[in-house]
Amino acid sequence: MFAHALTPILNVSDFSASIRWFEQLGFSKTFDWGEPPVFGGVKSGMCEIFLCEGGQGGRGASPIKMTFGPGGDQTADKGVWMSIWVDDVDEVYKECVALGLDIAWPPTDMEWGVREMHLRHPDGHVFRISRGS
Repeated sequence: MFAHALTPILNVSDFSASIRWFEQLGFSKTFDWGEPPVFGGVKSGMCEIFLCEGGQGGRGASPIKMTFGPGGDQTADKGVWMSIWVDDVDEVYKECVALGLDIAWPPTDMEWGVREMHLRHPDGHVFRISRGS
């Protein structure tokens, strides 16, 4: 097999609210389907994510605040984990804090050679916002 692209599909509890959440991060809605819409996509650069209200995978935010570190649990969230590669993790962090979004791990230089932070979607999907060294 030779894959041309990969588009993850996230199970969300509220399609419209999830579109708005991603728009805060600079994503744009690419399409929606249904009346009212329950499926669609968002895109930033060459990266696209499909959103499906109530299906196609699991979801569930953890009550545990941190994904890593003391008291953290990387297995507690029941959504999908994805890495998003950016130019400036610290700038994304500042924007997320200003928006009041759920930061599950602050920008940290990791031993595997990336600087990353974790951002939690309301449905328990975790985005590893990263930049390679």
